[in-house]
Amino acid sequence: MVVRPVAAGDRGQWQDLWRLYLDFYGFSADPIVFDTTFGRLLSGDENEFRGLVAERDGRLLGLTHFLSHRHCWRVQNVIYLQDLYVDEAARGLGVGRRLIEAVYAIGDAEETPMVYWLTQQSNQTAMQLYDRIATRTDFIRYQR
Repeated sequence: MVVRPVAAGDRGQWQDLWRLYLDFYGFSADPIVFDTTFGRLLSGDENEFRGLVAERDGRLLGLTHFLSHRHCWRVQNVIYLQDLYVDEAARGLGVGRRLIEAVYAIGDAEETPMVYWLTQQSNQTAMQLYDRIATRTDFIRYQR
């Protein structure tokens, strides 16, 4: 398995995986959102979202999207890992861990002191991994 940045030729498989991820959270998006998001992932702009995929034998097994951003409590940027999805057929193979660790490696290379993400309390399967490779905080999210 190789973890690498999203490439233009990944569009079809990436879209299939991201649609499954959005379905998991009960969310649907218009085609313009898929187009815009994929364009952002490929933009190369340091202030834009970036994406990684896990691939084996030409097949995408999982994806992650993340954003480096400023933080008022730190001088360095921090990384927000927004999306992480592994195809059901590839679960249990270490794909999620490899994707998160690849984001950690990018953070280390960029001297980022923190990588963080959110998940739903009902996402117990993913939380088993998260509890092994990260520290759970006691923050509660509010939104408008």
